[in-house]
Amino acid sequence: MVAIAVSQLTKVFRVQHYRATTVKRALVQWFNSERRALNRAREQVALDNVSFTVEAGETVGVIGRNGSGKSTLLATLAKVYRPTRGTSACVGRVTTLLELGGGFHPDLTGDENLHVICALMGMSRREIAASRDAIIAFAELEEAIDTPVRTFSSGMVMRLGFAIAIHGRPEVLLVDEALAVGDEAFQEKCYQRIEQLQREGKTILFVTHDLTALRRVAPRTLWLEHGRLQLEGPTPLVLEAYRAGSHHA
Repeated sequence: MVAIAVSQLTKVFRVQHYRATTVKRALVQWFNSERRALNRAREQVALDNVSFTVEAGETVGVIGRNGSGKSTLLATLAKVYRPTRGTSACVGRVTTLLELGGGFHPDLTGDENLHVICALMGMSRREIAASRDAIIAFAELEEAIDTPVRTFSSGMVMRLGFAIAIHGRPEVLLVDEALAVGDEAFQEKCYQRIEQLQREGKTILFVTHDLTALRRVAPRTLWLEHGRLQLEGPTPLVLEAYRAGSHHA
């Protein structure tokens, strides 16, 4: 059964640059020339005719240099972006680890944010109540969970974000550079949790620059280059080609 299907996926962004030396000039340019400026906007192709599938229960890695389209791919699958052309779809409950803690409200406590984010992920009140203590314990925030998130360190925010995401009972997990959180011991705990999800048959699409982590987590890898799918296959073979390509770039 296919859990992730991407077919001829293309995503184009329109990038407009304004040159104005004063606020007044910028406002005049915006009000009077917006339509003409939009027509002159430069197109940036983030994804170019990308197609692949991921079977249910499979873990697939995604690598590529900065700007290759990796994060855009995951954001499109997560429905943050709409495709310009082509299609992308996930089957089942999807949990995304794209920006850990990005949806937290700083004036709410960690516990309040936990309830809000879990609800937004589609968890019922009963599911949230059943998972709350495990989330807090995994994030190691028992002493701070009732304080406002604005008082948290960046590491505490990321730990809470990761803990919420992995306890959301996902069927498909989209991970973007989210395993490098906390200290070495916490990172190891994150990997162990990912491996548990794999044993449970969850589907994982995993973007990273950490090739060691990739070898550990993903048997198959996609290599994106300038928005195109350069190569896909067993992780050791793709990494060998990627290193050779990076060396000659």
